[in-house]
Amino acid sequence: MPRLLDGINSPQDLRALTTEQLVELAAEIRRELIDTVSRTGGHLAPNLGVVELTLALHRTLDSPTDRIIWDVGHQCYVHKLLTGRREAFGTLRQHGGISGFPSPEESPHDPFGTGHGSTSISAALGLAKARDLRGGTEKVVAVIGDGALTGGMAFEALNQAGAMGVNLLVVLNDNEMSIARNVGAMSAYLAGLRASLVEPLVRRARADVAALLEHIPLGAQMLDFMDRTRDAVKQFVVPGMLFEELGFTYLGPIDGHNVETLLGILEQALDLEGPVIVHVLTRKGMGYQQAEDSPRRFHGTPPFDIETGEPASSGQPTYSEVFGTTLARFARRDSRIVGVTAAMLDGTGMEFLRRALPARCFDVGMAEQHAVTFAAGLAAAGLRPVVAIYSTFAQRAYDQILHDVCLQNLPVVLVLDRAGLVGDDGPTHHGAYDITYLRHIPNLTLMAPKDEAELCRMLATALELPGPSAIRFPRGVGPGTPPPEVPEPLAVGRAEVLTEGGDILILALGASVQRALMAAERLREEGQYATVVNARFAKPLDADLICRLAERIGRVVTAEENALDGGFGSAVVELLADRGLPQVRVKRLGLPNRFIPHGETETLLRECGLDSDSIYEVCKAMTAQPLPVASRP
Repeated sequence: MPRLLDGINSPQDLRALTTEQLVELAAEIRRELIDTVSRTGGHLAPNLGVVELTLALHRTLDSPTDRIIWDVGHQCYVHKLLTGRREAFGTLRQHGGISGFPSPEESPHDPFGTGHGSTSISAALGLAKARDLRGGTEKVVAVIGDGALTGGMAFEALNQAGAMGVNLLVVLNDNEMSIARNVGAMSAYLAGLRASLVEPLVRRARADVAALLEHIPLGAQMLDFMDRTRDAVKQFVVPGMLFEELGFTYLGPIDGHNVETLLGILEQALDLEGPVIVHVLTRKGMGYQQAEDSPRRFHGTPPFDIETGEPASSGQPTYSEVFGTTLARFARRDSRIVGVTAAMLDGTGMEFLRRALPARCFDVGMAEQHAVTFAAGLAAAGLRPVVAIYSTFAQRAYDQILHDVCLQNLPVVLVLDRAGLVGDDGPTHHGAYDITYLRHIPNLTLMAPKDEAELCRMLATALELPGPSAIRFPRGVGPGTPPPEVPEPLAVGRAEVLTEGGDILILALGASVQRALMAAERLREEGQYATVVNARFAKPLDADLICRLAERIGRVVTAEENALDGGFGSAVVELLADRGLPQVRVKRLGLPNRFIPHGETETLLRECGLDSDSIYEVCKAMTAQPLPVASRP
């Protein structure tokens, strides 16, 4: 039997469907989501939760003329299925396939790229104001989840939008509240009544009264009294009074899985003047029991078995898990240790501390700036806070790291998960810049482990430092080195020589160390010998060791999974120049100055010249070139 979904090639095709067919289409979309994400991995639970909402938006709006901005963007899979990308949907998050996030380069139905949280209202407000300035009439809608609403930027945008009074619709996708019968029925009825009758009538009445009072003594004071009385009454009957105070008309909460209700409320909301918020209640993982039962686990999932919901896994602990278990062990022994994360308890491994010592683990929501300054306050009061944030999200807290932590030399430990290439999540999530934006900040110690055991030792080191530090490590599993029973701190700023040879020096940092060793082994098989150094520290560098070896060997290759510009390799070149060793030949390997697309990590490493074969080829080419006589040992 043919599917309704196979006949949807653009949002306009939805207009020919009845409400009953839209409900049937929603079921088909859920099956498509589960089947595809079980093979590709991705953000399943958020997308299952917005199926009816996405259908209603595209049935009501005229995309791409009208604009939809998806906050964070990981819930855009249904949107992509409805906007001409159905046939390519099987390539989701695959190299050369469609992105797991909105991408303006991919489709005109994606008017703004998103991947980080709390940005949608700001972007939508900009689009709406630009529309007004050029005399346009298109609708602009921001869809933001209750999680993203914890970010301060969202409230900054709400404040300005309310003050400007522009026509803008914000859909609050709330998947934390339950959908009770009274919410799904009576609340929807009241919201519809208010949108179609009450709010327009109140606005017209106020305008008429204001015009009348303008010509009588004390008219302004009387109008102010009337407004305050109206607001006092609203406190009792309007649940979204916060939004009303910010200048929005609030409608809801309504059942986000009732297509008929959604269509009615959205159509009425879009007819209202000024900024409007529609509060929609949805259920993460809706329609797939395993995801409904474990929405956090299925928020972002690797490929999994549909019947059991179990992921395909090697069984080896990830770097995140090694960090989390080690932190919990340290915290049990030291009452000063506390953990902080920004809506990433599971992803960063901080969940282990929460389970062991819940009173000393803080999830501050999608608010990285607050997380870092909150940790600075904890440190100023004598505690040892460990802040676990994905590398790409830590960019949002740069000023707080510099001003609130490092300037005061506070002992805050930044743990930067997902450093380097993260594969199928793509350019918004690659942790490509943390070495660059951190290594120049005074007082900060910056480390990257070569394996799981070294990660544990670096955490022990960081917790003993008198000032701030950062540890970066990649996504997924490491080489499998068992963590030590009692991790010993490292000597700060001391590198580790792993192999010795006089033909070339490879200075590698973090995940690049294992690939450098593989390249060195291939060189050895061909009669060429490399000194491979595990740098351990991007700051401070082991300056004496690096300069001594570089001067003796004459050829240096640096390898890092970070942007080349301003990264570890740049630090080495600066060091050699400052020490008066410009004759040393240096080749830096790292991420090029462009945004790296999504795809399998090994494929991306190869394209960026960072896999073991690429390191080997560069070393082989360098050793084939004779050194100047002055540089020979």
